[in-house]
Amino acid sequence: MIGWYIHHQGRGHLHRATAVAQAAALRGVQITGLSSLPQPADWPAGAGWVQLERDDTAERGGFRDPTASDALHWAPVHHPGLRRRSAELSSWIDRAVPKLLVADVSVEIALLARLHGIPVITVALPGDRTDPTHRLGYEISAAVVGMWPAQAAEIFAGAPEVRALGGLSRFSPEPPRSNQPGTAESEPADRQLEILVLSGGGGGAVSEAAIGQLRRTLPQARLSILGGESSWREDPWPLLTRADLVLAAAGQNSIAEVAASRTPALVTALDRPHQEQTHMLAALERGPWPALRTPDPADDAGWDQAVARALSLDGADWASWCDGAAAERFAELLASMPTLQTPDPTRLTGATR
Repeated sequence: MIGWYIHHQGRGHLHRATAVAQAAALRGVQITGLSSLPQPADWPAGAGWVQLERDDTAERGGFRDPTASDALHWAPVHHPGLRRRSAELSSWIDRAVPKLLVADVSVEIALLARLHGIPVITVALPGDRTDPTHRLGYEISAAVVGMWPAQAAEIFAGAPEVRALGGLSRFSPEPPRSNQPGTAESEPADRQLEILVLSGGGGGAVSEAAIGQLRRTLPQARLSILGGESSWREDPWPLLTRADLVLAAAGQNSIAEVAASRTPALVTALDRPHQEQTHMLAALERGPWPALRTPDPADDAGWDQAVARALSLDGADWASWCDGAAAERFAELLASMPTLQTPDPTRLTGATR
């Protein structure tokens, strides 16, 4: 039995937990989801789910000392939701006796599990995570996992060792596209271009100025907009696989799904804590992947050049970012952890203090 804590912000944490839980179930490893989100319909049959109280609901007077004087990230004092969710998790640990807990992602949950004597694997996020709280979470973890390829240089700072498992998409990667739009072999040569704007579900969106530049640059293209606050779609795959170009925010899940679709992308970094998307975009620019930074919104000539160049990129070059096996690699890691093996009681030693 393994517990997996799933942060409620956005949808990427939930999507990758579900993909790994499905892969782990095929190996006979059961994962129980722990989240303030409701259980998704595609969570593996027979696997458990514990829906936790929210700890971010506004109370009268606001949140008091939520960082414990900057020692933690989120632990507001006298918050009933925080108290109940901590008690729920402790109660589940006592009942289920999990061999391991995956934290994706909360240092406080990782600490709570470890203080119950449960080993922890932490899923790291891109960005500058060198603050003392993040470093404490990594130090108490049995392993730190990154959902990006090993060649994504400098995408992350904070832990001395990270197991880079590759970009994880819930979708199986598309086969390479043999033709680029507008070439002599395209079918037909005058086919209407399909453009997709993809923002995440965690708040914020690709700017209207950037979307406006796409409309100006490609006035005859069919443009679809997904994500953000008002146009969320649970299954963006049909639009992703039809698209000739994606304009995307640099969120982990968005990039993984663009990569799985093998579609060239223009990418913009939204303002996120710890410069998460800034680091993601910089890593994409340094690598071989078919992704370009969006120009300044007011740079008409820059947009003309960027769109033309992006449309000429080979989407097959996404294969080294997302090869479709990251969930299986994560499941294999979980199954191979020594904590899942029954210890020899004759070799156990104990100490108290």
